Amino acid sequence: MVLVLMGCGVATSIGCSEPAGVAATALAFGLAVVAMAYTIGGVSGCHINPAITLGCLVSKRISCKDACMYMVFQVIGAFIGSALLWLLTSNTAVEGTGANDLQEGVTVLGGLLAEIIFTCVFVLVVLGTTDEKKGAGNFAGLAIGLSLVLVHLVCIRYTGTSVNPARSIAPAVFQGGTALQNLWIFIVGPFVGALLAAGIWAMIGGCACKKDE
Repeated sequence: MVLVLMGCGVATSIGCSEPAGVAATALAFGLAVVAMAYTIGGVSGCHINPAITLGCLVSKRISCKDACMYMVFQVIGAFIGSALLWLLTSNTAVEGTGANDLQEGVTVLGGLLAEIIFTCVFVLVVLGTTDEKKGAGNFAGLAIGLSLVLVHLVCIRYTGTSVNPARSIAPAVFQGGTALQNLWIFIVGPFVGALLAAGIWAMIGGCACKKDE
């Protein structure tokens, strides 16, 4: 809820057509993750992203039952955030809900590749920094938030940056149009990227463990 309300809220209020708007939106999403990581990280791990949950599931850090429940409530939270944003925008001159969509000149394949690549990078950072033995400890939340800022700075030009199916589903439902038609890209892409990240971390982490032994 917080991620969508703050991140999509800034994207809607300021826009992403100018460099300043892109930077502001990237910071909003990153800072939202940092804030929530240090707020609920000790309670739930602060996944707030089905792609991260999938990466943790494949990495055997969470059970299938818990992973399914996490994903359900991540989407519910996103809908609450989108509903609040829609309530605000529908009573002002501001339009939209910050939904993801293919940007000008970007093909379906280009958008799908962007979501796969940048989700892979993001989830890999999450898996690495939160690893019990080789992770970043108390700095994990900061590293994850900053990596999301970086991912947004690069990817906004292609898809508006999702790397999070829940973040895309709710705003698209409220906004409709091509955002809803292209929604599958922002579900399939992040999930494929998460699977790739889990595989990469399995190789990296596994090699590190053998070396330590």
